[in-house]
Amino acid sequence: MSTTEVFLVAMAIIFTVPWLIWRLGRTDHYAPLVVVQIITGILLGPGVLGKWFPAYYDFVFTPSVIQLLNGIAWWSVMLFVMIAGVELDLKKAWEHRRESGITAGLALGAPLLLGCAAAAVMLGLDGWMGAQAMSWQFVLGIGMACAVTALPILILLMEKLDILRQPLGQRILRYASLDDIAIWGVLALILMDWGRIGKQFAFLIAFVALGLAFRRLMAWLPERDRWYMSLIWLAVCGLGADWAGLHYMVGAFLAGAVMDAHWFDQDKLDQLRHHVLLVMMPVFFLSTGLRTNWAVGGTAVFAAAALLLVASVVGKLIGVRLAGYVLRWSPGEASIIGWLLQTKALIMIIFANILLDKQIITNAAFTALLLMAVASTMLTVPMVKPLMHRAAQRLQAGLLSR
Repeated sequence: MSTTEVFLVAMAIIFTVPWLIWRLGRTDHYAPLVVVQIITGILLGPGVLGKWFPAYYDFVFTPSVIQLLNGIAWWSVMLFVMIAGVELDLKKAWEHRRESGITAGLALGAPLLLGCAAAAVMLGLDGWMGAQAMSWQFVLGIGMACAVTALPILILLMEKLDILRQPLGQRILRYASLDDIAIWGVLALILMDWGRIGKQFAFLIAFVALGLAFRRLMAWLPERDRWYMSLIWLAVCGLGADWAGLHYMVGAFLAGAVMDAHWFDQDKLDQLRHHVLLVMMPVFFLSTGLRTNWAVGGTAVFAAAALLLVASVVGKLIGVRLAGYVLRWSPGEASIIGWLLQTKALIMIIFANILLDKQIITNAAFTALLLMAVASTMLTVPMVKPLMHRAAQRLQAGLLSR
């Protein structure tokens, strides 16, 4: 078969298998389609399909096909990260800066500390830290991976729970938005290459200057032209960041962060995110799955994933509970917010991909982080739904007592 034919076989597998599992298995309650796609990517990778059926794996996922898939994956994830940057609402966060600052700070800080402690344990063992990493980069990178909140997936889950446009949902978006900024800032620090500091400094200066000019241009353009101009801006920012040694996804986030959401029709922006998830991101999940590795042993990888999951979930719940105590939230509110903010999925996987690309972590550590992200996301809806039901009952009882 030609490369084109094998590529189309791979694309048919990528879109058919997860959809069938999701639809026939009726997994939507605990595993939305996006989670099933991530799991399927792992199953189709070298750790499972490549090990059990090496002939089929070698036939479909040839180097030329993988190269083609990677190109689609790079652009899709850049679009996705840019949209996440556009959706940051810093004005709302500033209007509620005390509440948002306390909650976002504790929600980020507690899992970061526990994640760093887990990374310190892994640091004492072979097979986890990448060849180009210094110890502080590995520890801080793993710690921040445990602190990440997946803002785009959080939006999808809150839509599913019917709270996105409610006051609680908007509060949660503010907290997650502030944490997103901190996460990408820390990532830039981790990736800082002192041998290429001149390039990185030049990129930041150019980004600020061009960003100001870009904002003026976008404010002047009609909306139909803003969509096209945003794609040009995305490619330029990704190129500049990668040239400077940061990473093209850091550039993609910066490209979106300097854009204002009100420049675009909100319904169209929601549709764009939906269509990127539907049409392109499954290829990214597959390319991510192709990077999974069990070189240090399956048991060790699962043990590391469990350790990271505990650090992530417990840290997030502790941090948000502390915020709820300081801000005197109503009973049960902190648990709902904490479980929603611990959602990992895409942003954590993107974060881990960057750490792997820069050899901060090994393939085995990447696999453990990937498993942690999947488990974290699958826990969200089953844990939040009963909590919301109990909160509604308490509210109803309080109204009746009056």
